[in-house]
Amino acid sequence: MKTVLAFVLASFFALPVAAQTGVSPRLDAITPNDDAMDLSQFLWKKRLLIVFSDSPGDPRFIEQMTLLEARVEDLVERDVVLLLDTNPAAESELREKFRPRGFMLVLIGKDNNVYLRKPLPWNVREISRSIDKMPIRREELRN
Repeated sequence: MKTVLAFVLASFFALPVAAQTGVSPRLDAITPNDDAMDLSQFLWKKRLLIVFSDSPGDPRFIEQMTLLEARVEDLVERDVVLLLDTNPAAESELREKFRPRGFMLVLIGKDNNVYLRKPLPWNVREISRSIDKMPIRREELRN
């Protein structure tokens, strides 16, 4: 079911942009499974945006997904992978590492450093600005 949720979310994010441009940028959405989630697989390749919630029905989680959906192309341009964890009972390795209390948004750079932790939903404009301030992103823009 978790892989189905990731597929549905990834498809859901691509629909509005595809309708506007004819090209469908896709934000990779991953739901950690019961196995250990190794963040080092993304080292120097992708930035991680992790959204924690106690339930997929949490109003803050729904708002965050709506905000992300509105500007998917900005996140795709910045090499962002979305990780969703809405099952506190699973006690995932991500939950043990970041210790969310209810809803939490975490932004991890390509160097695996945590750059942002927020207890409330953020829009893509704010997230993009935070990414654009990262040293690796500045170097990407120069090149």
